Amino acid sequence: QVQLVESGGEVVQAGDSLRLSCVVSGRTVSNYGMGWFRQAPGKEREFVATIARFNSNTAYADSSVKGRFTISRDNAKNTVYLQMNSLKPEDTGVYYCAAALSYGLLRQENDYNYWGQGTQVTVSS
Repeated sequence: QVQLVESGGEVVQAGDSLRLSCVVSGRTVSNYGMGWFRQAPGKEREFVATIARFNSNTAYADSSVKGRFTISRDNAKNTVYLQMNSLKPEDTGVYYCAAALSYGLLRQENDYNYWGQGTQVTVSS
């Protein structure tokens, strides 16, 4: 059974940086396409970033996060990271890590097979 555990969320000021971590147990993280999603209060969950299975190809949501956020994977630690810089109040939300058995750059929730419980990020102005 695959388990995903996110950590790193906290309350920060606008302009600060945070690094979220997602530890994968059960199989080597490189066996999965990995993604980060987020859900702001009162809104639907949305795609943030993805890193493809078995390679380092990445994709990001549009201008909302591209250039500020970076997804990466450490196979030795079985962990995926989301580095978030220049945080804005609109980045506030619960951030979820997800794992997929499919190949390619996966942007849809339905592409993913496993989900973590989420970690709260709050950016104050």
